Amino acid sequence: MRYIDTPEELERLGDELREAELVAADSEAAGFHRYHDRLCLLQLSTRRDTVVVDTLAVADLGALAEMLADPEREVVFHDADYDLRLLDRDFGATVRGLFDTKIAAQFLGEAKLGLANVLEKHVGVTLEKKHQRADWARRPLPREMLEYAATDTVHLPELRDVLKEKLLGADRLAWAEEEFAVQEETRWEPPADPETAYQRLKGARDLGRRQLAALKAVYDWREARAKAMDRAAFRVLPDNALVGMARSMPGSAKALAHLDSVPDSLARRYGSELLSALEQARSLPDTTLPEQPRRGRRPPPDPEVEDRVERLKAVRDRRSEVLGLDRGFLMPRWQLEEVAREQPRDVDALAALPGVRTWQVEALGEELVAVLGDGDGRK
Repeated sequence: MRYIDTPEELERLGDELREAELVAADSEAAGFHRYHDRLCLLQLSTRRDTVVVDTLAVADLGALAEMLADPEREVVFHDADYDLRLLDRDFGATVRGLFDTKIAAQFLGEAKLGLANVLEKHVGVTLEKKHQRADWARRPLPREMLEYAATDTVHLPELRDVLKEKLLGADRLAWAEEEFAVQEETRWEPPADPETAYQRLKGARDLGRRQLAALKAVYDWREARAKAMDRAAFRVLPDNALVGMARSMPGSAKALAHLDSVPDSLARRYGSELLSALEQARSLPDTTLPEQPRRGRRPPPDPEVEDRVERLKAVRDRRSEVLGLDRGFLMPRWQLEEVAREQPRDVDALAALPGVRTWQVEALGEELVAVLGDGDGRK
């Protein structure tokens, strides 16, 4: 295993990997520990070698990004979704030629989809979990942690081979490849408006306006404190503690210490700051208190559409049993609802609906169209 932490070494690596027909990849991020989530490591394995790239030490991926974006090379991930989002956000990098072993396992009907489970079942390898929640942003990283990170990719080429062979045997490789192509388009999406993030905490909807102002005050305090410490916000103060303080609005250190949701150590260390934030909320004029966000009214259900959804669901469930695929993976409810609303007359019309895959049409399209034709109110 090689460790790369200079732009010069990274550029040479990109040139080396141009010769590889397959590269397995994984990444480690810091979101569990740090306020500023970031891509900390990028692990890469060919069929012969493994390298770990320190992505905190380089400004861009250079030739390595070009390698990842080359569709002539296969890039193997397990559950690529978050890795692709981080690569896009932090380096503007994309992946082509994707083979996702999690998606492959889904098409083989696996129920346990974690890398450790899939590797153990199909390759007979048992992964350690010792550093699963490690702080990957710390530097220097111990050799033991680097070697642990490398194990996530070193076995992926063999796992890819085994799963690909089984997909071929099940005549589902084309199905998986269609889903790989969809996954390649995954991009980073900015989080929701940070100004209203406090309103989305569990329990916030049950608070009055003054309590909501208190919640915003302690939430803003936590964000500022977490940012200054570069620590994940929930590790500074958990969400339930924020809501508990907002609900009771303690006015003294003693009252704060009596809250079950606030750890004693936190009450002692930050009690004066939290009480000050609560006092500011307590003194706000009524006219400046935040309003609870209005809940959008859902349109009343259409009985005919609901009936069609149930009939489509029954078809989906029967086909999932026959195919040995998870029901939600085969066709999630939101797609069933779209099909029920649009009532496609044939499989071509079904395939034309946004988000419907060709493999889904092959797997259960004729049955879905048929059951729609059996009902009334057909377009």
